[in-house]
Amino acid sequence: MDKNQTEVVREFFLSGFSQTSSIEAGLFVLFLFFYVSTWVGNVLIMVTVASDKYLNSSPMYFLLGNLSFLDLCYSTVTTPKLLADFLNHEKLISYDQCIVQLFFLHFIGAAEMFLLTVMAYDRYVAICHPLHYTTVMSRGLCCVLVAASWIGGFVHSTVQTILTICLPFCGPNQVNNFFCDVPPVIKLACADTFVTELLMVSNSGLISTISFVVLISSYTTILVKIRSKEGRRKALSTCASHLMVVTLFFGPCIFIYARPFSTFSVDKMVSVLYNVITPMLNPLIYTLRNKEVKSAMQKLWVKIITF
Repeated sequence: MDKNQTEVVREFFLSGFSQTSSIEAGLFVLFLFFYVSTWVGNVLIMVTVASDKYLNSSPMYFLLGNLSFLDLCYSTVTTPKLLADFLNHEKLISYDQCIVQLFFLHFIGAAEMFLLTVMAYDRYVAICHPLHYTTVMSRGLCCVLVAASWIGGFVHSTVQTILTICLPFCGPNQVNNFFCDVPPVIKLACADTFVTELLMVSNSGLISTISFVVLISSYTTILVKIRSKEGRRKALSTCASHLMVVTLFFGPCIFIYARPFSTFSVDKMVSVLYNVITPMLNPLIYTLRNKEVKSAMQKLWVKIITF
């Protein structure tokens, strides 16, 4: 066997988007704008919810604040490294850094999936059982559900990471993406990965698909249970933002993880959608369609100016 094939891989090369300096400079500016916008939008929501008594006491906005925090963490797992790579000719990442990035990507991503499911349940109780809403969705229950989302994400990511580090890497080290994720990384393993791929698809793919089905079913149930046209109009107005977030996040995840780990030319662009674009758009989606959040932001702005 050739010597190079027996050496253990200690670092990976990320393929990135382009090898042309002028294109990468333009992409650096674009993605820096995306990342700064993500921070500004999500921090603004977190500060607004924390500073407004009504929003802070509302289960829906408590969950929204947690979603913004997850979006910040999620984008930070991949985007800073991507920005640095735009300025470097060789896009290197060590094996240990790759595994850490993979772990936190799935940890935070799965936690966000579970939290979005919790937010759908919150809307179901608020619209279908309004008289019992404050009793059912108490702050204690909300904290338990948020903690359960984080724990679920941790368990999911631990399984994915263990399955990955158990594989031997001794040959090719070119990751066909701009970050370390399970599908492109395990394709580089020097072993038969069929069983591992099957287990990972059953894990990530199943979680993504089931969560998405549960979410869509809950919103469908809400609309079916409401009889009046006015009630349905209000329900649609309330749930529309949630449905947009769910579609933007779960659609790409299902495309990437709920299929055998074969490579498609659009994989990188799909990865950009749920890693970079969705965390940036979430604050815009929620604030533009929500009068209460916009009103609270205006009050916060007045306080800052008059301070």
